[in-house]
Amino acid sequence: MQRVASFPWTPGTATGVGSYPGTDVAEALRVVLGECPELPHLPELPARGVGADLVGRTAGLLVDLPVRVEPSGWRFADRPGRDTRRALDHLARDLDVLEELAGGHDGPFKVQVCGPWTLAAAIELRNGQRTLRDPGAVRDLAESLAEGVAGHVAEVRRRLPRATVLLQVDEPGLPAVLAGSVPTASGLTRLRPVEAPVAQETLRRLLERAGDVFGVAHCCARDVPFALLRGAGFGAISVDLSLVPERDDDPVGEAIDAGVGLFLGAVPATDAALPPLAATARPVRELWRRLGFPPARLAEQVVVTPACGLAGASPRYVRDALKRCRDTARMLFEAAD
Repeated sequence: MQRVASFPWTPGTATGVGSYPGTDVAEALRVVLGECPELPHLPELPARGVGADLVGRTAGLLVDLPVRVEPSGWRFADRPGRDTRRALDHLARDLDVLEELAGGHDGPFKVQVCGPWTLAAAIELRNGQRTLRDPGAVRDLAESLAEGVAGHVAEVRRRLPRATVLLQVDEPGLPAVLAGSVPTASGLTRLRPVEAPVAQETLRRLLERAGDVFGVAHCCARDVPFALLRGAGFGAISVDLSLVPERDDDPVGEAIDAGVGLFLGAVPATDAALPPLAATARPVRELWRRLGFPPARLAEQVVVTPACGLAGASPRYVRDALKRCRDTARMLFEAAD
């Protein structure tokens, strides 16, 4: 039996994934608030440099696990240094701007963090090996991350006391972790795969520690583990629609049937000539029609997004892409009436 779910967003909603071009967080947030008023989010600006990238930004949240940048990437350090401070400074500045521009926001608001499995595959131990290689180190990282994310969510709530917080956990590296295709530090071999129940439980604990938040799992890669993410407790799954093949119809349908929302990336994330509006909406409609769900549920359960983060796009295209997401979501909503 299909379960009717209650979502924190209104039907016909669009939002962004996370990253934006440029270095001015106030300008980026104004764009988000203007183009995605039903579900805005805190933009990430990796162009600012060290500590503003996907891994470094979240690594700054780790409790008692300082990091530093090496030529090979992020690595655990003996004590906090300038790289950790940069990450924390970027985030503190972003939260100040968030409070200034959106402190009175009284609807859903999304923040994003890098997930534990993508972090474990990216951050090196002090000996240069990937954290993912050491199960004990992975457990320590996951526990530290859960504590840091809980603190971050609490701080966002303090800055936006009237908002409903959505926590997006970015796990682009999760399919490779599960498949055993993450290379070792030397690149000569691959790390052993992580068992799905272990990955699921780690993500579940992260959400539990975050408190009363609506969890969104983002994975802009092939082979999205829909069942695992649903089992971990995420209320929505965010994907690049162009990377979801028809062979995934069963797990996608099971997620929809269980009341899980879908954030569908239907608009290119880098500068492109956008087709007519109906052409943007067509893949979303085709997926829904193929799965056989009532058309009226589409606008309730689906949020339209860019395919991934917009850090590689031009500022002008960012506005065009977000407007296209909003117009597509509105069209899908109006067509369901």
